[in-house]
Amino acid sequence: MTSLPKDARPLVGEDERDTAVRRLQDAYAQGHVPHEEMDALLHRVLTARTHDELASALAPLPAEDPGTTATIGAAAGRITRRGTWRVPRFLTVESAMGRVRLDLSRAVFEHPVVDIELRLGTGRATITVPRDAVVDVEGVRTTWKDLRYRTPRRSRPGGGPRIRIAGVMGMGRLRIRHARR
Repeated sequence: MTSLPKDARPLVGEDERDTAVRRLQDAYAQGHVPHEEMDALLHRVLTARTHDELASALAPLPAEDPGTTATIGAAAGRITRRGTWRVPRFLTVESAMGRVRLDLSRAVFEHPVVDIELRLGTGRATITVPRDAVVDVEGVRTTWKDLRYRTPRRSRPGGGPRIRIAGVMGMGRLRIRHARR
């Protein structure tokens, strides 16, 4: 088995490629990319293997919008978000004391990857994600009770948004579940 050099970067993943294609399509729709160049740039994005090749293909485009950032917070009481709502690229949830309930099952995802940072003191938190979402909870640190999350038995890889949850959960339990519908 051969090892990679220390400076070798991982290959471009599906999420990064999808984001690059979406960015290229947006630039084309806004008139930043001429019709004659679109096919060539799209080919370069779809065949890029390394991050440098992908960055080179996107270099002619205007600077990327880093995405929206929002904070939902309360010192005490309940934080509830449900129904149809736009999920920003970066979401921070802060609560010193109280209950948090985020229902993302009918939310609108404008970005293929969403980062949610939790800064929770005491109280429990429940996050309901779309049925086909891919959830990464590696960045969550709990100090009192364990995190409750089970991946669904029947999941379609790559079908839904990727949700990365990180942060700190104090005295309380964090429960993450997939919607049934």
